[in-house]
Amino acid sequence: MSAAVEPVSAAPLSEATQARFAREVAKYPPEQKQSAVMACLSIVQQEQGWVSPENELAVAEYLGMPPMAVHEVTTFYNMYNQKPVGRFKLNVCTNAPCMFAGGPQALQHLCDKLGVQPYGTTADGMFTVQPSECLGACGDSPVMLVNDRHMCSYMSNDKLDQLVDGLRKAED
Repeated sequence: MSAAVEPVSAAPLSEATQARFAREVAKYPPEQKQSAVMACLSIVQQEQGWVSPENELAVAEYLGMPPMAVHEVTTFYNMYNQKPVGRFKLNVCTNAPCMFAGGPQALQHLCDKLGVQPYGTTADGMFTVQPSECLGACGDSPVMLVNDRHMCSYMSNDKLDQLVDGLRKAED
């Protein structure tokens, strides 16, 4: 006998969120408003820190698209957090060029330094460390992305240590 699955209800969207969604939707012809799905998911993540199933449903309802279509976007791109993450999300590229330039070793160094496994979050909730697909800066490898916004290049163990220590101090 299988466990019952609780139905998901859409998360309520604030007026400010709806206004941000409307600005994104306005960039497209009315019949193509679904094209704003990535921007709307990014807005939700900026505001909530992650994209919950309830938020996926709210985006789907707002854009008039099937909830599964929104879920497919959320799960396809690794920039969308499908569960809460630390204050600093550290994505380390482990794709081919970075792999040959030390990306997996950089990932392991961060995990060892922070005491987590890949995809893990530190006990204090400050850091989440994840492997990543290509970040598009192969000539600067190994590279990493902090909070999906700040690219860091040539990440030696010393530079990784300095980054983590600097982020910790900035929070204190």
